[in-house]
Amino acid sequence: MAAWEDACYNEGESMLLIPEGNYLVDQITLSGPCFSDLSPKVLILGTLIAPTNLTADVWIHFHSLPRLSLTAGHLSTIDGQGAQTWSSGSACRRALTCPMFATSLKLSNVLNGTVSNINLVDSKGFHVSIFQCDNIHFSGFNITAPWNSQNTDGIHISQSTNINVTNSNIGVGDDCVSIGPGSVNVSVSNVTCGPGHGISIGSLGKYKMEKDVIGIRVENCTINGTQNGVRVKTWPGDLGSNATNLTFQNIVMINVSNPIIIDQQYCPNHSCDTREPSSVKLSDINLRNISGTYNSQFAINLKCSSTKPCENIHLSYINLTSISHQSDDDEDEEEDDDIGNFNFKGALNSFTIFNSTF
Repeated sequence: MAAWEDACYNEGESMLLIPEGNYLVDQITLSGPCFSDLSPKVLILGTLIAPTNLTADVWIHFHSLPRLSLTAGHLSTIDGQGAQTWSSGSACRRALTCPMFATSLKLSNVLNGTVSNINLVDSKGFHVSIFQCDNIHFSGFNITAPWNSQNTDGIHISQSTNINVTNSNIGVGDDCVSIGPGSVNVSVSNVTCGPGHGISIGSLGKYKMEKDVIGIRVENCTINGTQNGVRVKTWPGDLGSNATNLTFQNIVMINVSNPIIIDQQYCPNHSCDTREPSSVKLSDINLRNISGTYNSQFAINLKCSSTKPCENIHLSYINLTSISHQSDDDEDEEEDDDIGNFNFKGALNSFTIFNSTF
């Protein structure tokens, strides 16, 4: 903290350098504004290790910093040491009664910044949270946690504008990238996802006065061995908002369970009444050039609200192949000719499928 304060108040350009080595670091907030609104550059060459008994909701927090440049060396790691938390908190996580588990790296109110080449492992909660930020470019992330580590989203974005996530590898126990309420003009590209729950918009409609989601692009990604591919999820109930102008294109699926899913009955652990329709309005959703394999009954699963119909859903050049799982007893029998299914529930206005097989 002393080094940060010296760098922050320096009259001119400065850098906070974390040298090579292993460092046990408690909860820390690096905040501005700094001298002349010029944030120090931050270079991490060492490995930062969280205490196993950390009780804060955020471990490393960058707050109120314009023009932040944060980068790391290829041998550095931000290690959340979350394994003990996953096992001890599993019951309350399922019941949604846990206290907040620590996000490893959070940026809030950061403007016009770049964050690159960050390696994160085994967060207690989300690995990265982006909140109330604008014009931030994220690249070269490598985020890993076991497939069964609950609620360990790779990158979560909310109430932020002009965010770009690119050229990254994310394999966790929840969404590789999740895009929450108030996200506007967000691009996710050249991301390899898996294991995990795929790349999601939402969940939406859980809290009062949520801001709209507008202008999301997910493209040129590979999604491998995940529970979902690309997903939009909203809670049932009367808390309304809008999500519009959503594009998913040029995506390869490999052995994915739900390649394309809109779920307006999202209700993990049966914690709400799915008979109550969602009040979130979904519109102008384009899915183009999505190909690969899936291992579930439905290649495309649309569960729209019955009172706020999904509107203007366009699918083009969708080519998904079902993976057949035959038992040894069936090896000599004729191969199942089923190539997949489309499932729909709820209400829908203006829906097109063009040049697609699944």
